[in-house]
Amino acid sequence: MTSFLTAAPSYCARFGVAVLLAALADFFFYGQPVGITFFLFGITLAAAAAAIQPSALSARGLGSAALLVGLLPLIENVSALSVAIGLVAMAVFALSLVGRLRRGAARIAGQVALFLLAAPFRFVHDFFRWRKAARRLGRRRVHVAAIAVWIMPLTLGAVFLALFGAANPVIEYWLSLIDLLALLDLIQLPRLAFWLFMLAGVWVFLRPRLPRFLRRIAHLTLPIPLGVTTTKPAKAIEDIVFGKAAILRALVVFNILFVVQTALDATYLWGGVALPDGLTYAAYAHRGAYPLIVTALLAAGFVLAALRPGSTTSGDPFIRRLVYVWVAQNIVLVISSILRLDLYIGIYALTYWRVAAFVWMGLVAAGLALIIARIALEKSNEWLLSANLLTLSATLYACSFINFAALIANYNVEHSFEMTGQGTELDFWYLRSLGPSAWPALDRFLEHQGNTNAASVPSYRELARLLGQDEARYRAGQENWRAWSFRDWRLSRTLDTRVPFVVPQGSEPFVPGR
Repeated sequence: MTSFLTAAPSYCARFGVAVLLAALADFFFYGQPVGITFFLFGITLAAAAAAIQPSALSARGLGSAALLVGLLPLIENVSALSVAIGLVAMAVFALSLVGRLRRGAARIAGQVALFLLAAPFRFVHDFFRWRKAARRLGRRRVHVAAIAVWIMPLTLGAVFLALFGAANPVIEYWLSLIDLLALLDLIQLPRLAFWLFMLAGVWVFLRPRLPRFLRRIAHLTLPIPLGVTTTKPAKAIEDIVFGKAAILRALVVFNILFVVQTALDATYLWGGVALPDGLTYAAYAHRGAYPLIVTALLAAGFVLAALRPGSTTSGDPFIRRLVYVWVAQNIVLVISSILRLDLYIGIYALTYWRVAAFVWMGLVAAGLALIIARIALEKSNEWLLSANLLTLSATLYACSFINFAALIANYNVEHSFEMTGQGTELDFWYLRSLGPSAWPALDRFLEHQGNTNAASVPSYRELARLLGQDEARYRAGQENWRAWSFRDWRLSRTLDTRVPFVVPQGSEPFVPGR
């Protein structure tokens, strides 16, 4: 506790920097559009954290590299994913500054998760800890005296200032410019809450710490009574139900079942054999897409439990071959799920959730392949967890640079019934809800419809009118430099070079239900 107080100058310096950063956040974010300011604030916060840490010069390069890579998506576009990646990068950087970052992706991920979970409480915890230490050492009276000594000078100073204002017209004019009511209006509860939130948010990076209870738990050991051994007696029932023989029979049964499922997919989906009466290919594809992913996840859990490192089953060559075959069949089923979803999208169009399903299925397939690698290379479960975390991180990082709204809009327009004569009709109101990134695709759609008699459809004219209003609001928002992003800059260039769709004169009002 004493060491906490001896570092009071450092504590006060951190608090002063936190207040300055909160003021900067107010200038960047409060009541303002989001954009490049997220990247600028992240860089400023990282620089402040490095400058205020006495051990910053000895920090390893991993944290700095993670910071640079993690903040790049904020330049491309500000989204929930890019902000999350930036927070993780900032956490890695902050922990590296104080030398608390461990080795291994799985351990680093655990540290970052605990760091971010404890982040909202760090500022309050440090404040009460500091106050408690001050009271123990008798510092409270000093602080009260330091405040009381200013009462008389400030009171008399205010009286003298009022007298000078009455005697001097210039000072009276200056005082008249001070609008106390306007100053009180600046103290807004939402703004005050924003400042407190930002203070707590930046504080955790200026004084990065991990929860202390974790270190205590690591040193706890349960006492073992005398005469009691730590080895458990053999469990006959467990050995029978989950033993080597049971796992062997389970793998044989599972392989047979998966062969049947794979054969059915090969027959109906890819072989062109007619389905039973009343069942369409779209329904067949959609019903199997997600349950098969659950099946693959259950299979992965079974494999990890059955082939634990060092177990008798993991050393049996025949069981290992059966596991290889079974996991390979699971990978085939995941690929089949992806193809099922592709067939379904070909009929019912693309959405955000279906894009997420594609990404999720690819991650499951990669995880199954890593399970085979773990068994073949005789690696630990920690190695498997680290490999999956790296795969997930790389995937999410790549997704932060992909404009999914434009991808969905382009696909749905190019494969719509209006453009190709087959498939489903375009849900242009859904595409409009995707935001500005969907406008170029909708422009192509309206241009195509303008060359046909469909241009007289009231809903198309209403769509063109609303898109014009949306674009006007978008361009007005882009005039604020805070809203800049690389993606919006590219979109603005595209919008500047296109020929906008002209709404026909005498357009009828929008008909609901179209």
